[in-house]
Amino acid sequence: MLDDALNISAPPFAREDGLPAGWAVSKGYVPYPDAVAFMEKRVAEIAEGTAGELVWLLEHPPLYTAGVTAKEADLLTPERFPVFKTDRGGQFTYHGPGQRVAYLMLDLKARKRDVRGFVEAMERWIIGALGEFNVEGQIREGRVGVWVERKAPGFPTREDKIAAIGVKLRRWVSFHGIALNVEPDLSHFGGIVPCGITEHGVTSLVDLGLPVGLDEADEALKASFRRVFGEVVEAEAPAL
Repeated sequence: MLDDALNISAPPFAREDGLPAGWAVSKGYVPYPDAVAFMEKRVAEIAEGTAGELVWLLEHPPLYTAGVTAKEADLLTPERFPVFKTDRGGQFTYHGPGQRVAYLMLDLKARKRDVRGFVEAMERWIIGALGEFNVEGQIREGRVGVWVERKAPGFPTREDKIAAIGVKLRRWVSFHGIALNVEPDLSHFGGIVPCGITEHGVTSLVDLGLPVGLDEADEALKASFRRVFGEVVEAEAPAL
């Protein structure tokens, strides 16, 4: 009643018990297999009720990952970087320095058992973070991820992808997550057909002309996460 009186809306995908999620940031590059092994263990512990939720922000060294619907033909230069098969949704994705990867280990039993709603909440989270830099992120029917329109006088408007989403649920606990292009080497996307889409490109905050680093992107992600998923509490980064 008090919230209604003050016109305050609760975060749409917050935990029903109001408990905060852990928020951890790893420094340096985290090997992909180590990250997956940690997520597997943590997700099992969350499902068993022996560990709390965690949002884990990190960077990977340059690599490609293949989701469950990846097509072999979309791996254009397999010798370029290591390639890892993964059980997340989606197709081929690049990860590397200057890209903020955020892995979400959230218990949807304590939030909402709504897979589509969860993906939409993740999209809203990214769009809100981009809004902190006055960038208008958009979603497109049939194209997973977040996109921005690029307009230049004398040229047709084009749409570039700025963030990818790929998640998996096990016993209603999520893992994998998002990849936001902050300042990566965009040429590294040339070794794959990103997410199986050939008619659009990729971009980053720096490519859009914004002098944004990972620390600033993290603060924007945290502010937007609170608006969508609820409060967070600082946590130690996983010791790998």
